[in-house]
Formats: sequence, C-alpha cells, structure tokens
Amino acid sequence: MSKTFFAAIVLLAFAASAASQDVRQSDLLSTVTPAAGAPVPVVAAVPSDYVIGADDVLSVIYWREKDMSADVTVRPDGKVALPLLNDLQAAGLTPEAFRDRVIEAARRFVEDPNPTVMVKEINSRRVFITGQVEKPGPYPLNNTMTVLQLISIAGGLKEFARGKNISVIRFEDGQQVVHGFNYQEALSRKNLERNITLKPGDTVLVP
Repeated sequence: MSKTFFAAIVLLAFAASAASQDVRQSDLLSTVTPAAGAPVPVVAAVPSDYVIGADDVLSVIYWREKDMSADVTVRPDGKVALPLLNDLQAAGLTPEAFRDRVIEAARRFVEDPNPTVMVKEINSRRVFITGQVEKPGPYPLNNTMTVLQLISIAGGLKEFARGKNISVIRFEDGQQVVHGFNYQEALSRKNLERNITLKPGDTVLVP
C-alpha cells in the first residue's frame, strides 16, 4: 500500500468521524432548543399578595406526563377540572399552595409528580367605578392603584359630577364599609390619606 493511498484512507476516516460528531451534536441541540414557532407559555405578572380567584386562567404543566397538562379557568365555585384529577379547589389559594394540592392529588396516578403551576391570566382582581365618570365599569387590579388613579384611568369626572362626595364601597369581614373621598381636595394635595389604596372588589361611586 502506497503512502499516498494510506494517507487518503486516514483523511476519509477522519472526515467521517467529524461528520458523525456533527450529527450527534445536532441531535443533542434539537432536544434542548424549542422548535421554530413553538408556543411559549404567557405568564401574567403576579402581585405579591395574589391569591387565585374565579375566572383566573392557570396553566398546569407536567414535563413527563403531557396528558395531565392543561390550561384551566377557575369556575365561579372556585374549582378547576384537571385531567385525571377532576375537580380541585383553587380559589383562595396562592399558586404555591395550589401546586401542593395538585401534587397530593396526582400521587394517586403518578410516582413523584412534579407539576409547574403558572398564572396565565388574572381576571379575579378587579375594581369597579360607576356614576359620573367618562368610562365606568370594571378595571383590572394587578398593581397598586389608588382612588385618584382609578378615576384617571376611567377618563376623569364628568362635568356635573359631585367630586366632593365620592364613596369607596368595600366589604370587610362580611360587612360593608364606606370610605369618603374628595376629588378636589386630592388634586390640592389635602387629606391625601383618604386617597386610599384600592383592594379587589372595591366599588368607587361617583354621584
């Protein structure tokens, strides 16, 4: 065998080995890189004091048991229907506490379940404004919001609104509590303690 022929064989073997490594690396990358156009879960910004409520949309994901994964909407009774697990109480729980409940229920079907719970939409945290404002109705409360800020978001007061007699209606411990708010004083930076931070379920009434 000539030296030239032997060298050619060595070069061919080296090229084949390199090509094989490229294929294996390509296969490896395909297992960790999402395919183009693959859906990416959309996650809502969750306030620090957030608890799950009716109409919120949750995503429960099992990386190994795909058939048990689902996007679910919390029903008015506070429960969600998950594959195999059926109805589970979700309202009133933090996402972490709900995950613990899902894990406990899933142990009947899966060994060492490890689901991820993500909040996709927050629809339960709302405040309401009605009366003499430009855009009355419900508004999402996903961040800190005061009475004055809600009025601004609602387009401001109408021309003949009685801004001195605005009420914030709130339920605390099953009782209705009414807080007074004077729009003109707030604009003048007087009695700013009445420009309270709103809580989910509050209704601002502008006469």
